[in-house]
Amino acid sequence: MLQIKNLSQVGFDTLFETFSQAFSDYEITLNRYELQKMLIRRGFEANLSFGAFDNNKLVSFTFNGIGRYNGQLTAYDTGTGTIEAYRGQGLASRVFTESIPYLVEGGITQYLLEVLQHNDKAISVYKKLGFEVSREFNYFVNEAKMLTVIKKELSRDYTIRQITVDDLGELTMFWDFAPSWQNCFTSIFRSQTDFIVLGAYRENHLVGYGIFEPSAGDITQLAVHKQHRRKGIGTAILGEMLSRNKHSNVKAINTEIGCENVTQFLVANGLPLKGKQYEMVNRIK
Repeated sequence: MLQIKNLSQVGFDTLFETFSQAFSDYEITLNRYELQKMLIRRGFEANLSFGAFDNNKLVSFTFNGIGRYNGQLTAYDTGTGTIEAYRGQGLASRVFTESIPYLVEGGITQYLLEVLQHNDKAISVYKKLGFEVSREFNYFVNEAKMLTVIKKELSRDYTIRQITVDDLGELTMFWDFAPSWQNCFTSIFRSQTDFIVLGAYRENHLVGYGIFEPSAGDITQLAVHKQHRRKGIGTAILGEMLSRNKHSNVKAINTEIGCENVTQFLVANGLPLKGKQYEMVNRIK
């Protein structure tokens, strides 16, 4: 008999094994280290994550990250999967539906997820469960060796140096869009030592910055103050990021589709558009 329970009593070995089975037919898989890193960064909480168990065997799951997003305590779908033999039974929907009372009891007011835009089946299920599209994202991926950063001389007025997150201060005037869950500062602080932070300065005033995860090749944030754009600052920061990269690939995940300047910048520097996602939200309380 199938039971829905939280994952508080499930060890990481079982989580990884089930995750690997559920995603064995996907083109992108994660090793143990990468899954651990992902769960930490995205705020995974086992007691508010749930799965379907068949005679105590985990066969379907949703890993939930918990944190504040847009001012609300939010559950974020960090990973949902079902092993092949149990697909077609609506287990993912059942896990979600039966978890809602526990999430509400835990003070959660909204549920957030991202889904590939070509995954029509999943999108249809999410809409039936009450999710609505809140934003549209692009994502960019390429082999590190294929990137061709534009050569542009940076004025001597500007310097690039490594800093800390605490040096950044107020940044909303730098942004064209607010970062997604996995790229926001709450997520960065969960695994702060994994990131390199670079600041661009003019006369000791921060005019641009970049946050990069070298072990994953992940461009987490990259922004330049609107008054200092078109001066090669973003390109210089990107070049410095790539010089520190330790992964075979480089990626920029979840830039807003409407930000054409971001898209053009990434494509021009050798990061082609790989796909699109929807950010979807369900107001559960």
